[in-house]
Amino acid sequence: MPPEAPTTRPAEQQTQARAVRVGLLGRLRARSASGDAPVAEGTGVVDLLERGGSIILPIGIALYALLYLGIQQVYGVFNISPEQAGIDQATMFGRLVGTLILLVIGGTLILGPLVGICWLVDKATLGWAAWLVRAIRRRPWAIASLGALWCGLSYWGFLGYLDLDEGATIVSIVIVATIIGVLAFLVPFRLLRNRPVRRAGMKIVVAAFTGIGLGFALMGQMESDATQLAATGRSSMLLSMVGFQDQWAVAADRASGKPLRDGEELLLLGEREGSYTFYDCARKETFRISMEATVLRQIVLDPERPEGYRCEAPKPTR
Repeated sequence: MPPEAPTTRPAEQQTQARAVRVGLLGRLRARSASGDAPVAEGTGVVDLLERGGSIILPIGIALYALLYLGIQQVYGVFNISPEQAGIDQATMFGRLVGTLILLVIGGTLILGPLVGICWLVDKATLGWAAWLVRAIRRRPWAIASLGALWCGLSYWGFLGYLDLDEGATIVSIVIVATIIGVLAFLVPFRLLRNRPVRRAGMKIVVAAFTGIGLGFALMGQMESDATQLAATGRSSMLLSMVGFQDQWAVAADRASGKPLRDGEELLLLGEREGSYTFYDCARKETFRISMEATVLRQIVLDPERPEGYRCEAPKPTR
């Protein structure tokens, strides 16, 4: 019979297992020291809030700042400041926070279906869509190019506010956005893709420019709607969203009861220091009058104006 193979003694087995563990630990430590060790992504609620806050917070701050400037521009159309209409900082803060909440509600209605569509596309392609997204994220130049193009597109809000987008087409928008993105953002974004902290900084920059672009677009539309209100007497939904009160009234003298301004409807801009601030849409004039000597009649908030309505100048009396 052939001789039996020698069996390994328990002491030798322990020595071999210890050597294997030491070797594995050594390789893991070397890999961690070289920075190639995979970092586990957090999946908790705190991590989710941190990731969401790094995007939502810059957008919200940029939007708030530009909406604040937009309110200044709206009242500037009527040749006054919000403070002259009795709107202090606390009132303006409350109105703008309400505007941000409405934007979040509207954005959720858009973002939710987009997420659903992406999920359906991933399922229809048997996971190839998600694999393609992960492959793009692993390429620094690709993700830097996308971020640069997006930031370049955000400049169109600013160009639109300056009325430099007249006659712009999709091709011209893409060309200008590409030029701005390549010159201003491509190389810095590529350098920010080297480390996780820098990648987080890139997300903050992209989110901030997203808020700036959207804020300038809203700011320009607010000023345009205020100009239309001053010219025709018709307000818009955007002005109502930012807290501008479309309130009209007929002012009359308290002593005599005689209507002022031939009984024309006046836009009540606000009140401060015992005086009303009105805008006469027919005469295109802003004026102030004492509250003690004035009675308001036929007060209407957000009146329904027919299409094509315009303020008519008072007919001269013969």
